[in-house]
Amino acid sequence: MGALKDLGKTLRLIGLYFKVNLASAMEYRGSFWLQAFGMALSNGSFVFFWWIAFQQIGGSIGGYDFKDVMFIWAVTSSAFGAANIFFANMNGITRIIINGELDTFLLQPKDVLISLLCAKTSLGAWGDLGYGVILMALTQGPSKMAWGMFIAGVIVGGLLMTAVAVTAHSLTFYFGDAALIGGMVQEFVLNFSLYPVGIYRGFVRVLMYTVIPAFFMVHLPLKLVRDFSWSGLIALLGVCIVYCSFAYWFFYRGLKKYESGNLVITRI
Repeated sequence: MGALKDLGKTLRLIGLYFKVNLASAMEYRGSFWLQAFGMALSNGSFVFFWWIAFQQIGGSIGGYDFKDVMFIWAVTSSAFGAANIFFANMNGITRIIINGELDTFLLQPKDVLISLLCAKTSLGAWGDLGYGVILMALTQGPSKMAWGMFIAGVIVGGLLMTAVAVTAHSLTFYFGDAALIGGMVQEFVLNFSLYPVGIYRGFVRVLMYTVIPAFFMVHLPLKLVRDFSWSGLIALLGVCIVYCSFAYWFFYRGLKKYESGNLVITRI
């Protein structure tokens, strides 16, 4: 019961930050819609690229046909969008630690990591989220299984992207500036998620199942669309819990090493 109560508090805190960030974004609606539309338009150009590629090659690429590739693109885009709507500060953790801005969150009677992640949102991320939904509607039709796994993939993928970013940037507590590592990890996550898993071999494929869990973000949901199994769904959720738990633990373990920057700013 205690764990469920803590989870409820965390979800309410995330919801509160979301409402505040959304209200703030709506104060500049022109910028909001422009960034969202621009991001969706930029992503849309890649659909044309893949359509041309499959028209020229025919058949499949790495075991994926055009519809499969559009599914993993939809999940990746919407998961990335959701992560940056709710947890946009995940890519700014290193900067916040180095500049001493973490003091602000330590003064609050709330979970430090959750407050840190949720304190910022990305306007352009709404374009990524919407792009994935539209791509699903255009390429997957009304398939309940496809949409179910899409939603599962967006939730799990968004949480895994956040967990990986938190873990990478938390290295700053231990070794100093980890901004480069954090940026590289994000690039790897996106690149491994956007292309058919069959094109990867050897060590790279091992990375996709371990350090950078791209397989579980998009490729396993696609596999479950093709051939659903409860064991596969349980594995998907289990991996998400393990990665998120480790990221949470690793951040707080590193937080013990944090030295205050004496920067005190009151947040309401």
